[in-house]
Amino acid sequence: MSIEVLPSREALAGLDWNKGDGLLPVVVQDADSLAVLMLGYASAESLELTLVTGHMTFYSRSKQRLWTKGESSGNVLAVVAVRIDCDNDTLLVSARPAGPTCHTGSESCFERAPGNFLGRLDALVQQRDQQRPAGSYTTRLFEDGIRRIAQKVGEEGVETALAGVVQDDAALLGESADLLFHLIVLLRARGLSLDDAVQVLATRHAR
Repeated sequence: MSIEVLPSREALAGLDWNKGDGLLPVVVQDADSLAVLMLGYASAESLELTLVTGHMTFYSRSKQRLWTKGESSGNVLAVVAVRIDCDNDTLLVSARPAGPTCHTGSESCFERAPGNFLGRLDALVQQRDQQRPAGSYTTRLFEDGIRRIAQKVGEEGVETALAGVVQDDAALLGESADLLFHLIVLLRARGLSLDDAVQVLATRHAR
């Protein structure tokens, strides 16, 4: 399993393990929704295992051993990116959970953790494309083909523009939501994601 973003060897060598008696706090964030899922702790050995397997492995302070998230439940955390903070003593891990992260069955260990709904919607649209469940409007769009999807984006774009000129705020917001949804479907139909478009914006902003 390949991790998309890895710290350099120099950055890993510079981690400050002494500050936490050989452990670093690890904040785990959903790679798609950006919601904070949990906080755990990593030892040098557990971090090395995480980087090799691509599944988040912690050091359990209560069990005094390495612990791979989901080793009993199957709700593993597939690591997408590992980042180090400015003090070299905390890790931020972006991951895609295979199920509920919290032992209570909740998505996050933090109540009402903030997240990016568009990211969750994008992931759901991708799932619809892969599974094509019967009766789903999104499934019907994918099966109608990319020309029909593109047509819907055009229609929603015009309706959004008109709402911005001659309708009230509620109508504009409703049409904007329809436009965003169909744009996500169009991107997925081309094998792209909403994040790919966001990265273009980020690159432009950095210039």
